[in-house]
Amino acid sequence: MNVYCYTFTFFLLGQTNHARLGLLQIKLYVCRKEQQTMKKLIFTFVLTICGLILQAQTRNKQYESYIKQYRDLAVEEMKKYHIPASITLAQGLLESGAGQSTLARKSNNHFGIKCGGDWTGKTVSHDDDARGECFRAYKHPQQSYEDHSKFLVGRPRYASLFKLDITDYKGWARGLKKAGYATNPRYADQLIGIIELYELYKYDQKGYLKWLKKNPHPHQTYIANDLLYIVVRAGDSWKSISQEFDISQKKLRQYNDLYKGYALQVGDILYLEKKNKKAQKDNIVHVFRAGESMYGISQKYGIRLKNLYKLNKMNPEDPTPKVGTILRLR
Repeated sequence: MNVYCYTFTFFLLGQTNHARLGLLQIKLYVCRKEQQTMKKLIFTFVLTICGLILQAQTRNKQYESYIKQYRDLAVEEMKKYHIPASITLAQGLLESGAGQSTLARKSNNHFGIKCGGDWTGKTVSHDDDARGECFRAYKHPQQSYEDHSKFLVGRPRYASLFKLDITDYKGWARGLKKAGYATNPRYADQLIGIIELYELYKYDQKGYLKWLKKNPHPHQTYIANDLLYIVVRAGDSWKSISQEFDISQKKLRQYNDLYKGYALQVGDILYLEKKNKKAQKDNIVHVFRAGESMYGISQKYGIRLKNLYKLNKMNPEDPTPKVGTILRLR
């Protein structure tokens, strides 16, 4: 029986990273017997092998390494701020070039967030849409991830995104583009492509949905003075809030200048991190009104109570300020 040998040459579009594409030439030498059935089997096998090779070429090792390094952080941010981990990871990958961009390497800025008028932290000059633009700088990537979450939560133009299901990464991607997060017209498609290629949606499902079973009615989070806070609801307790946000009851009381034994009241503002020593730049003074208290003002502006007293040269034992008194906030 005669034996024939064939050369199969394939030109596959292989993606070496998300910026560069190249042609991958594959030559396969296949010998077959004369039977037509054997020919079909071999050809099917060859196509399967080529498909596997194409998939392996498409995924980028730097991207996979970045995902492995920051996936847990993205899931933790999702639990606190209700932003899909897939979106956070995809934006981090795209904006920082998997952590290899100049901004990411030298300033730990993984999301390309510019300074803006309310930024009081460290800055760095970097060429982007224009030369020498001001960008935020951080001591650690974790701060960049946290600031990215606060950036989205604290701006009204992104508010509609938080009404979407946590697993609706396509809606989030398109919403970010529509709200003006990036100028690239293909920004949403790029995010969706990264999420689907690297199966980042699994972190939304595994990370958040498991947590959601334990916390079926999570609190809406808010931002004041660049700080995360919630509003106490009926049925809340120190224990339930502690479990939801994985913060000890002792720390929650310390963050909010409250004593052990304080009974939470519906409508109380409860900060999830340590308050600041002064208010933001656009809140310089506060005019004292009837029914207010120094503690209530400190919570409203996210200022530590002792610092509010200090700013106004007062002591906790002093009488309540008179209506109309101007209080310094910074």
